[in-house]
Amino acid sequence: MKLTNKNIILLGEVESTNNYAMQLVSDKAKEGTVVLAQYQSRGRGQAGRYWESGAEKNLLMSVILEPTFLEAGDQFYLSMIVSLALVRFLRKHISEVSIKWPNDIYVDERKIAGILIENSVKGSTLEKSVVGIGLNINQELFTSDAPNPVSLKQLTGKEYLLAEILDEFLEDLEYWYQTLYLKDFATIRQAYSSALFRKSGWYLYRAAGEEFLAQIVGVAEFGQLLLEDRSGKIRTYRFKEVEFVL
Repeated sequence: MKLTNKNIILLGEVESTNNYAMQLVSDKAKEGTVVLAQYQSRGRGQAGRYWESGAEKNLLMSVILEPTFLEAGDQFYLSMIVSLALVRFLRKHISEVSIKWPNDIYVDERKIAGILIENSVKGSTLEKSVVGIGLNINQELFTSDAPNPVSLKQLTGKEYLLAEILDEFLEDLEYWYQTLYLKDFATIRQAYSSALFRKSGWYLYRAAGEEFLAQIVGVAEFGQLLLEDRSGKIRTYRFKEVEFVL
């Protein structure tokens, strides 16, 4: 499952690296192909959101994978290992890195990276996956209405070479992808749960127009967030059914 030293397609500008990579999937691109953009004019995030990034400032990429060994029902594990790869990379440079369920990467209360994964299924297993990643590296000014963006440079004061960042991150992704290939689900779930944002303590959440205090119990088999409210009731939420009150 080697992902490093693969085909890297560098684009000056593209609407979306995921859209470009999806076309490559249709053209039978090989696993490990990386689409890297200096600028995205219409970068996509979760739930149709826009991903802001200055030109040549951040890591904007999509990786083509072929996780045919993974049952379609287990696809959230792919989201877990990509999140864990970003955490593994970032923790070499900064502290207080966590995963805001399901797959936003936070430093303290600020978002430094986002993930958008698009899968195709064949029979009962995954066939192809396009893993889109936006990782804020050297950007110092954010102008969108996103509430809490932050970059690595803002946190450390250092300027980073994006080529070096890419190589380092792909090594971390390869490590966790190999763990997934071996179907070591227990290790993945334990690491993911340990890295969750606000994994301990009582915090405000909002669901169906109601705000309530709860603590994270864990993550269910198919990726649902498990919260325990003050009454002791366990509440189960799928993506977009609950939000953190920040």
